[in-house]
Amino acid sequence: MSTEHVHGQSVLRELQPLHRELRRAIPDVYAGFKVFHDASFAPGALDVKTKELIAMAIAVIERCDGCIASHAQAAARAGATRQEAAEALGVAMLMNGGPATIYAPRAYDAFCEFSEPAG
Repeated sequence: MSTEHVHGQSVLRELQPLHRELRRAIPDVYAGFKVFHDASFAPGALDVKTKELIAMAIAVIERCDGCIASHAQAAARAGATRQEAAEALGVAMLMNGGPATIYAPRAYDAFCEFSEPAG
């Protein structure tokens, strides 16, 4: 894995001003999405870590680099390990086939950027 990540922070930095500009144009839509997001990721029968790993795997299947970066960061912040991330991405690969073999490594690279060093 290279030390220069292009799937984590750099993606989020690139998207931040774009989101900010659109949010100014449609603040109610963003506010509504935030309520939906917060409700979806609230702890319940599934903890936040599990929900973020699911979201990261879905982001791989949807081929959304911004979603991958966002949920990789959130999964790491929620305490997911590199092994947990790898296994969630393995399920995404199973369910999506070839395209996921391209996006899953991107997601793992992003996750590793946000997680504690292995060791």
